[in-house]
Amino acid sequence: MNNHGEAAVARPLTLAWVGRHLADGEQVVGSEALHGGITAEMRRLTVRARDGGTRDLVLRTFVGVVDARDGLEREAGTLTMLAGTGVAAPGQVAVDPAGARCEYPSLLMTHLAGRTVLDDEGLEARVPLLARQLVAIHALRPAERPPEYTTLTTAETVVTPEGADAAAWAAAIDVIRGPAPPYEGRFLHRDFHPGNVLFDVRVPRTGPAGPRITGVVDWTGTSWGPADLDVAHCSTNLALLHGPEWGPRFSEAYEEAGGTPAATASERLYWRVRDALAFSEELELVSRPWREAGRTELTTRAVEERLDAYVTALMDAPG
Repeated sequence: MNNHGEAAVARPLTLAWVGRHLADGEQVVGSEALHGGITAEMRRLTVRARDGGTRDLVLRTFVGVVDARDGLEREAGTLTMLAGTGVAAPGQVAVDPAGARCEYPSLLMTHLAGRTVLDDEGLEARVPLLARQLVAIHALRPAERPPEYTTLTTAETVVTPEGADAAAWAAAIDVIRGPAPPYEGRFLHRDFHPGNVLFDVRVPRTGPAGPRITGVVDWTGTSWGPADLDVAHCSTNLALLHGPEWGPRFSEAYEEAGGTPAATASERLYWRVRDALAFSEELELVSRPWREAGRTELTTRAVEERLDAYVTALMDAPG
């Protein structure tokens, strides 16, 4: 076991629990921290068989998270359901949602090839792929619907950034004071953004060149609700990662890929504004993994400025 992963993997109960779900003769021989998560510790475990062959698994551990059980049960059920679909996701190996056998609530999954890509370079090619992937997720019709979506942001909890366009933010806050528009329910990922999508960006020896999606991860928020919630969430992430103009670009790409957003501009605006304002409450938390992944220029202040520009653009857009 290397020291890099010792903090999360060498917890005795968790390591013993992982071992009980390996094949005969297999053992964990290495661990690597996976960066990018906000609420959970993520580790890639290297497992070696008797014949010397190795494979990787992923361990998600929630430490000090109040609703860990709900999220892990939701994700475990979703991964089982997705196994029979065309949406690539990790396979569930084992889950201990209440931390009954591990030190903390944990989920053991198969490891997917690919990596997250947060760079500006190549974004033009990735956005249509993200849009098509989200359309495929929204087309899923599980035998048992996940729980109805929830939103926590209110007009009173929004944090207007320093130096922001006060009139635009006041108008945006007024938008979410009203009731949610009617919607046709869809299967939602609920945290769909580039940090939860894996890409293979290698140049293939045969076949068409260009990036391809190898899987979607982090299904703890799976919900039933308006497609616009997922569209809005990815749009805001893209606006903050790559510039305010990329929010509307993703919304357009979603429709071009066959997605069906809300019928009217005012309904679409409600969901886009609601998601953007939700980010105002956690910009430091959201931007930290981006900096850890190499986007060091995305300071909290820089992201605040992009969020202000994005909210202002939303409110200035023609109806």
